[in-house]
Amino acid sequence: MPDTTLTPPHAAAPIEDRAGALSSRAPQPSTPAEVALAVDWARDEDEVREAQRLRHEVFVGEMGARLEVPAGTPPGLDVDRYDAYCEHLLVRAPGEAGEPGPVVGTYRVMTPAAAARAGGLYSDNEFDLGPLAPLRSTMVELGRSCVHPDWRSGGVVMALWGALAAFMVRNGLETMVGCASVGMRDGGHAAASLWRRLEATHLAAPEWRVTPRLALPVDELRQDLPVDAPPLLKGYLRCGARVLGAPAWDPDFNTADLPVMLRLADLPARYRRHFIGA
Repeated sequence: MPDTTLTPPHAAAPIEDRAGALSSRAPQPSTPAEVALAVDWARDEDEVREAQRLRHEVFVGEMGARLEVPAGTPPGLDVDRYDAYCEHLLVRAPGEAGEPGPVVGTYRVMTPAAAARAGGLYSDNEFDLGPLAPLRSTMVELGRSCVHPDWRSGGVVMALWGALAAFMVRNGLETMVGCASVGMRDGGHAAASLWRRLEATHLAAPEWRVTPRLALPVDELRQDLPVDAPPLLKGYLRCGARVLGAPAWDPDFNTADLPVMLRLADLPARYRRHFIGA
């Protein structure tokens, strides 16, 4: 599952208080255009389609993913069976004449109640998440995150993170999990090297470690390349995230997916103040 910077509710019931603080403005950004960024949760199928269109543009058009979508899906959309159960967070660019602007960033969020209705998380397909069972009642899955290539200056991601943190606090949720995807155009050598570095510096405690269902064959790849973490993963790690184990291989997206967990309790003080005011 790709997270291009780290893997809805058009029909799903909202988590208890959708009416409360579901809109926010972006944190102080660096350019006047970003000041007008609007952050909100998709409220109908048309808005979910906007997120799916952006995902298709990034994952297929930019990354070359091979998507399997449900029969009858309109062209140009990234759709899977989990979308109907998830909350979709949208960031919009400034619009014209008071109209909403285009969606330039998105996350989808699977809450514990939604995961129960869906029969599990998307990440359950890639990893044995059994060790995380004690966390599930207050754990959300973040996925399908992407930002339009013209808007990757940082303001969009900060806006998304601010809204996610508010959502977590408002609903008594404590843990976020997801996949940090690393491209494999080099055959996986960079991903294997990054995993070996993070294994030494950011590996979760033994009780939280998970196992990939289709493991990246790390031992057959180079593990000594000087690889930097992708920007979003780097941001997660600065916020206190931990890698839960070795990467899975996603052949559809041709990525190595690192399982990542971030608990609000592990946020450094400066990020707690910035995102949740505590």
